[in-house]
Amino acid sequence: MTAQDRQALADVAAGLILFHNGLWGAPTCYMWADADGAAAGRVPPWECEALDRLTWRGLIDATHGSGAGDVPVVATEAGLRALRARHARAA
Repeated sequence: MTAQDRQALADVAAGLILFHNGLWGAPTCYMWADADGAAAGRVPPWECEALDRLTWRGLIDATHGSGAGDVPVVATEAGLRALRARHARAA
């Protein structure tokens, strides 16, 4: 896992990332979550690429509903284990 992947995974685990399904206002993309859970701007391209890699590896997930609302991106159990393992090695 690259440093960018680890940072993106940590951002997801902290509840900072939303998935926008493209039904209103912007194309399909990842968005930052504000303190109240609302979208607060687009995630930069490097982190979007890392999030796509993490999704492909099964470390994060966003339930892509049929509604127009943004949905939280969450770490899967495998993602949380990877994050804990990284923190254990750093300690």
